[in-house]
Amino acid sequence: MSSSDAQQPALDGLAPPKRRKRTSATRIPAQHDPIAQVVLDVQATHLGRTFDYLIQSKDDEAVRPGVLIRVRFAGRLINGIVWNRVASSATPRSSLRYIERVMSPNALVSEQMRQDITDIADAYGGTRANILRLAVPPRVARIDDEQRLLMMPGSRRDTTALNEVTLAWHRRESERVAASYESAGALSQGIAGNAFSAFVLDTLPGPLQWAHDAGWLVLEALRAGKSAVLVLPDVRTLHEMAEVLESAGMRAFGPGKVHQSAWTGDFVCLGSSMPPAERYRSYLALATGQVRCVIGTRAAMYAPVEGPALFAIVDDGVYQNADGHMPYANARGVQRLRAMNHHGSFVAISFARSPVSQWESEVSRSNSSPVTGPSRPIRGLPAVVKDSTPWIRWLNREELSRLADPTIGARVPHTAVSVLNKALQLGPVLLSVPHDGVTQVLSCAKCHRRAQCPRCTGPLQARSSGAPRCLWCGASAVDWRCSHCSADRLQVIRVGAAGTAAELRQLFRHVPQVISTPHQPRGIVEEISDKAQIVIATPGAEPHVRSAVGDGLHAGYRAVAILDAWTGLYAPGIDARIDTLDTWMRTVAQCLPRSKGGQALLIGEADPACAQSLMTWNPAVLAAKELQDRSETCMPPIAASACLWGGREAVMQTLQEIGVLGGDYALIEHDGEALPAFLGPVPIPQPRTIGARQLEGADDRVRVLVRVTPEHRDELARRLRTAIGRHMASRDRQELRFQMDPKNLI
Repeated sequence: MSSSDAQQPALDGLAPPKRRKRTSATRIPAQHDPIAQVVLDVQATHLGRTFDYLIQSKDDEAVRPGVLIRVRFAGRLINGIVWNRVASSATPRSSLRYIERVMSPNALVSEQMRQDITDIADAYGGTRANILRLAVPPRVARIDDEQRLLMMPGSRRDTTALNEVTLAWHRRESERVAASYESAGALSQGIAGNAFSAFVLDTLPGPLQWAHDAGWLVLEALRAGKSAVLVLPDVRTLHEMAEVLESAGMRAFGPGKVHQSAWTGDFVCLGSSMPPAERYRSYLALATGQVRCVIGTRAAMYAPVEGPALFAIVDDGVYQNADGHMPYANARGVQRLRAMNHHGSFVAISFARSPVSQWESEVSRSNSSPVTGPSRPIRGLPAVVKDSTPWIRWLNREELSRLADPTIGARVPHTAVSVLNKALQLGPVLLSVPHDGVTQVLSCAKCHRRAQCPRCTGPLQARSSGAPRCLWCGASAVDWRCSHCSADRLQVIRVGAAGTAAELRQLFRHVPQVISTPHQPRGIVEEISDKAQIVIATPGAEPHVRSAVGDGLHAGYRAVAILDAWTGLYAPGIDARIDTLDTWMRTVAQCLPRSKGGQALLIGEADPACAQSLMTWNPAVLAAKELQDRSETCMPPIAASACLWGGREAVMQTLQEIGVLGGDYALIEHDGEALPAFLGPVPIPQPRTIGARQLEGADDRVRVLVRVTPEHRDELARRLRTAIGRHMASRDRQELRFQMDPKNLI
């Protein structure tokens, strides 16, 4: 028997099945617009374009712009968003592949949202795929099934109607706002109008007063038939804002009374830390028009709202507003850009006014960049500011000498102990201490002011050998002299706060203490009762005082003391003074007003402009001084900036490609003087993560700050994106990254 006749033995009835030849299924393209332009989930900058795919006739209705699909790219299946449908493609038909699967039944990215994403990517030098990765949460299939209940007759409700409780709350707050703020009418008209408007709101003091102001803005927009997007700095403020909205009669998005799976509500919360199902459900509720109001952390800046809307942000100058992934978009710029695209309103709400807000308040001409431009300041009326603030005193060495205090130099002088003891007879007092941790900074040995670089006014860093080096521009401070007292000696200051509770036990015996910090075993204490006790808390961890009256409102502290005020003198960041003032004002805002006996103490040496802004509750004082100092050295926001970092060779090559090194952007004109367009390069350490760390000594990482005039900001972002794309396409292994409008220059 030949080998071809050989067969595998088998029992009767168990013969091996015959193999059938696999034939590819015939795919018929759609008749109209059979080409889908798709933005793929590929983060490489040089692949930041749309790719063409064929649409099958059976998927003709399902494949709409904005839906999530699955396609084959580079030998693997990846997700993508249909950006557009066209009739033809520049790619040969033989090279086109079909869409493998339609993932979402609903369009996740509307036409308006696609335009917003494109503009955001252009403004920050990224790609649409970079923004989509952050804006659209991962799909959860069972949440799509819930949407079918909402399509049933009678299950949809009118999202424009406000209940009577909410309308009554809005009327009360409208009367308060009109009686408390200058130009409150202009703010209301801007929100209700059909043209773009921008405002900077300096909120008044008081427990959760900022949340009531933000809640009034949200309801003002909803009453005008518009959507509202409110970005908050952290999860704790998100919960506080949700509590205020619920007290106003609004209901958080949740299960319905008839169908538990059909969720309804007046506002949704959105944040990257939410569970995947909850985040996707909230996103769908906005994308399908079920809810028109969203509050959340940084991720809420990409909320899929339609039409004219309010885009507001609380604390626009905090570090959390900068995204941690390419292209490092800033929530403030994104909110303003989207407000302009939607013909809506942009409002920046804060205690301490950021330099960008101050610059926008002084700018009288229009700006070519969509992330910055003129804004109208909204301040509290002087009489209202005076009545609502506590009695604020600055206990520095000069004031203690005037009071003949025998404990000058003590961390808590006798004058402060006397004030706090009297306040403890009526209720709780708050002592705010800096964050734990120890850092070293250089200061003048004579006047104790922070040592500044004579070239760019940046902070100096001590080295084991040689002159100190600037952390901003990298220049060596040879023959340094203090700009305030002309002294030439430097000293190292070690900043830190530890053992505060043990120290205070000696000063306030038999008084209960509550410690609220993220690093304590108990963690952050959310609320305390309105009784005599000492609360020691770090900034942002202050407990709320729950009123003894059963109305659910927050009371305030009888006295607030800010310890170690001198630590704000040595913070190295470019926004150090603004951040310090914002921390102080947030802390003092939780104190009762002077009409109810509230007192606030700033203990220690501090920047005079910071102290004056706090005592007068006028953040424009420090903001104007900060802007004047930056104008002298042409630092942001006077000049638009970008931070470029990576391998030295790659960074220097990129500077040459974008025209900063020997090109048309080599100099920047400021006050009739030509200044170098870049500062640096400054050496930076290797990444701390093991996966990103290279062999020791094999790479030289540097950082450079690039400056251009505000009119050339968008062109700088475009050039940097092109250079990064070319670097990635060349498969150069050297690190190369950039960030537009960096918060910090270190």
